[in-house]
Amino acid sequence: MLKDSYLVGLIGSGIGPSLSPALHEREAGRQGLRCLYRLLDLDVIGVPPEGVGELLDAARLLGFDGLNITHPCKRHVVEHLDALDPRAEALGAVNTVVFQDGRAVGHNTDVTGFAASFARGLPDVPLEHVVQLGAGGAGAAVAHALLTLGAGRITVVDALPERADELAGSLHRAFGADRAAAAPLELLPELLALADGSGGLVHATPTGMAAHPGLPLPADLLHPGLWVAEVVYRPLETDLLRAARAAGCATLDGGGMAAFQAADAFRLFTGREPDRARMLAHLAHLARLTRLTDLTGPVSAPQ
Repeated sequence: MLKDSYLVGLIGSGIGPSLSPALHEREAGRQGLRCLYRLLDLDVIGVPPEGVGELLDAARLLGFDGLNITHPCKRHVVEHLDALDPRAEALGAVNTVVFQDGRAVGHNTDVTGFAASFARGLPDVPLEHVVQLGAGGAGAAVAHALLTLGAGRITVVDALPERADELAGSLHRAFGADRAAAAPLELLPELLALADGSGGLVHATPTGMAAHPGLPLPADLLHPGLWVAEVVYRPLETDLLRAARAAGCATLDGGGMAAFQAADAFRLFTGREPDRARMLAHLAHLARLTRLTDLTGPVSAPQ
């Protein structure tokens, strides 16, 4: 049953700067709806990631319509749900929970968000061999999205080899053993050289975020035969993207994934179709304003 007022929120650690409240509340307002979007920050309320089930129960009792879930709870929340959509079940990770008819159902809109962003921003790039740096929750979603889009093979590299192995194993089960592999970090230069002209690099680690500035790899590993896709969206212009453009690479920032996963979550929460282009434009505007805030202090909120 459609309503005209919704209560939703976000569970995660260090989520104070999140743009999700503004994205959801503004899109709801544009559609004549009222949306209250609340942050449930583990660091503020003193709950460990393993306590996400308690927050889930509290939100259900308080009448929340749904929740977004982010780091470090995307896997912890799974065991506390009544059902999973097939995509979330395959990933073993949830970023959106919908409360409906007394049940908590988990979804993963990171997959669809990245797939939509990639198809829009890098529609004609080669996908024979993709090198992915990062095998966490976002990395799992990105890898599934790329293989769904037709990537021939993904090689996953992570600072924690066991995490890369785990992701490669889940990709084997979902897509076949010949479509994915794990490799040690020291092989990254060789892998990127092999992908020259046939694929690209996806970056799915926190490096480049405002709190973790810098490059995730030496800039001289980038060359014009690679495309480079970024998951980080704050800032939209990361050091990696600047280096990639300077090297002549086609690039994709993380804004599209952030906006489109939010749009898919909005649809799940409200049952209404969001204006995806409007949400993307709003995210870009918010990202620009928050970047100015980081550099110069407070600025006016968007109208």
